[in-house]
Amino acid sequence: MIEAKQLNLWYGDFHAVKDINITIEKNKVTAFIGPSGCGKSTFLRAINRMHEVIEGAKVGGQITVEGEDIYRPDKDPVTVRHKIGMVFQKPNPFPTMSIYDNVAAGLRLNGMRNKKKLDEVVEKCLEQAGLFEEVKDRLNKNAMGLSGGQQQRLCIARTLAVEPHVILMDEPTSALDPISTQKVEELVTELKKKYTIIMVTHNMQQAARVSDYTAFFLLGELVEFDETEAIFTNPKDKRTEDYISGRFG
Repeated sequence: MIEAKQLNLWYGDFHAVKDINITIEKNKVTAFIGPSGCGKSTFLRAINRMHEVIEGAKVGGQITVEGEDIYRPDKDPVTVRHKIGMVFQKPNPFPTMSIYDNVAAGLRLNGMRNKKKLDEVVEKCLEQAGLFEEVKDRLNKNAMGLSGGQQQRLCIARTLAVEPHVILMDEPTSALDPISTQKVEELVTELKKKYTIIMVTHNMQQAARVSDYTAFFLLGELVEFDETEAIFTNPKDKRTEDYISGRFG
């Protein structure tokens, strides 16, 4: 589904990501782990070109998604982001919009105006996000009235509405309570049946619970990448073992 070859990324003179080579499997959950500042979130953003909003960012190497080079000179970043959705660390519903309008926003931006069709897609996406039963009687209420966990699932529903092929999640539960975290983790497990998911997490237990593959980053480098069970039970690199066992990081 996704392949990076000799990927390098700089912010000005700072070399944030160094010579990354990795292949991400379709319909699997891949966790990116590693200490703060190790390049995992930077690499995640490079997969849908979100890093480009930061002044001084530049990239070298190649990322292909479904065989297509997303850094090809004629490739529109907006088109790339249409295929590759992003869920951020802090829930970010549109603050002036209702629950319904949050989910419908991307659809309307893409030209959908049919009210019946909008209703169908909004309901479907809220159901996929495990939220519809909780909000079906207040769809026209402001989204900021939802709890933090509900807001995050609303953001996931909003991402699903534009039918991405890949969903990137940057520490999606770090601001949530344990019950909300569990709901999002269960949702991730369900969503991988249809989507390819990459999740940055500092929570080792979360990576072990939800991911099929795990990549360990350190100082901008990809130290080790393998099936999650192998990473957590039999890591090949001493640095991976030290990090997972809590000896540093």
